[in-house]
Amino acid sequence: MRNISVCSSLHVLFCFILLTSTGCFTAGPSLGPFSIPVMVPPFLQQGYEDLAYESSRFNGVDILDPIVGTDHVALDPPSDDQCVRHFSKLKPLDGQVPGLETCRRDIVGITKELIADYIDEPRFFPLIGPAQVHHAHYKITVYYKEAVNVGWPIPHTVEDDEGVEVFYIDKDHLHRVGVPAAVATDIHQH
Repeated sequence: MRNISVCSSLHVLFCFILLTSTGCFTAGPSLGPFSIPVMVPPFLQQGYEDLAYESSRFNGVDILDPIVGTDHVALDPPSDDQCVRHFSKLKPLDGQVPGLETCRRDIVGITKELIADYIDEPRFFPLIGPAQVHHAHYKITVYYKEAVNVGWPIPHTVEDDEGVEVFYIDKDHLHRVGVPAAVATDIHQH
């Protein structure tokens, strides 16, 4: 009986040493059970990576210098990457079961048309100050080929060589209101 309790206490001690020496615990304030990293399944990881990528690249609002004169041009059109990501959200490839139904989509071309480019009147934005909103609306047309392989009850492939999807992307940004920085330095120097 004594041999079993010594063996079990050694097992507990070994497990405690093993858990505390893995590098999962850090020095500093203890978060209790929340300090242990949790594995994220691969099917959720892709969603988290996409969310982080899009928020760091596309979800910010640019603040540009004031507009001088009447000549104003919108920022660059949406990138091909942004168009493909938006297209993938509109027409996801979910629900595929290998052997029963799989879908493959190849993008053939992307066209981008600027359909509206206008500026609002100046107004005050908290944390920014007086600014104007510059609106730029783009019409995106994606041309693609799609092949759906159906494996049951009768194996066959449905191909669409002339797939077209049209959607719109807004690329709004702000322009500060006031004297541009280069002009302001010239004024103060004279």
